[in-house]
Amino acid sequence: MSLRLSHEVLRLTLRDPFLIARSDHDAGHAVATVVIELRDDRFPGLVGLGEGYPDRFYGETAETMAAVFPLLVTSVEGFEPTRDGVRAASDRVQNTIRWNGGAKCAIDTAIHDLAGKVVGEPVYRLLGLSTDIPPTDFTLGLDQPAIVAERAKRASAFPALKIKVGGPADLATLEAVRSVYDRPIRVDANTGWTPEVAASLLASLVDLGVELIEQPFPAGRLDWLADLQAGSPLPIVADESCVTIEDLDALVGVTAGVNVKLAKCGGPGAAARMLARAHELGFRTFLGCMEETSVAIAASAATASLADWVDLDGNLLLADDPFSGLVLGDDHRWQLSEAPGLGVERRS
Repeated sequence: MSLRLSHEVLRLTLRDPFLIARSDHDAGHAVATVVIELRDDRFPGLVGLGEGYPDRFYGETAETMAAVFPLLVTSVEGFEPTRDGVRAASDRVQNTIRWNGGAKCAIDTAIHDLAGKVVGEPVYRLLGLSTDIPPTDFTLGLDQPAIVAERAKRASAFPALKIKVGGPADLATLEAVRSVYDRPIRVDANTGWTPEVAASLLASLVDLGVELIEQPFPAGRLDWLADLQAGSPLPIVADESCVTIEDLDALVGVTAGVNVKLAKCGGPGAAARMLARAHELGFRTFLGCMEETSVAIAASAATASLADWVDLDGNLLLADDPFSGLVLGDDHRWQLSEAPGLGVERRS
């Protein structure tokens, strides 16, 4: 074998406590993500960086990722570092094993980064995409309304805020944010509402100028999602109900939008294909992330020209990002580097 992989579990402190309706990581103070380095004996001196976020909601841990890495590495052995070759290798990653999106994401990202470094092209160009991407919003976790409003003030330069809801003070929180912030607000309940709660809040959300509602109900309740979308002037966006490209067809006529995340679907190659297919089916597309380093955010940003809305702030939520090279412009768009691969590197 010419491919060699090493991986590291990074335990990262968050800048502010970050809780969601189904939060399960260290009371919202820290997260764990898995970063890999992929080396190929054919290309000495070059290292492909990858990252995958092990989300227990989807059955992944750092241990399950480590267990499947050897199988996934074998699937891309001898890949050609060309656009077609990387596409074929990315497909093999997705088809080798079911689920395991975080592990696939790490491998898929690393082969794109390595191939870009071999041929001297940035990842977005390997994907056949452009640098014309939407600005990112900034996400605020569940907390007391006054605390969320104070954080909204601090983030007021962002062109949109995503507010985590699904707690007892949702309306009070959104009213507090609106009192200090006059731009678009997006709400994300992370499966935390019931139809009754959604119905009681909908008119107020419209009055408050909310732009969209993300995953209000449990993942399997497509019937509830369809009923809410049918009566809602706001787009409903499926997140936990939309994990991979295989989930898209079942959501046609159910929600107006879908949230694509590399850690769910399996990396930048998989995300680009999923975003393109979602547009073909008539969905509006939301490109999201987890609390990840600049490795995963750079890989996500490479696909962002296919998104209508962008929520790529995971590295901004960290107290200390271990990687450098990804730059956020004054317009809050990630600046896609012309450097080969992802354009990021480990801080010394």
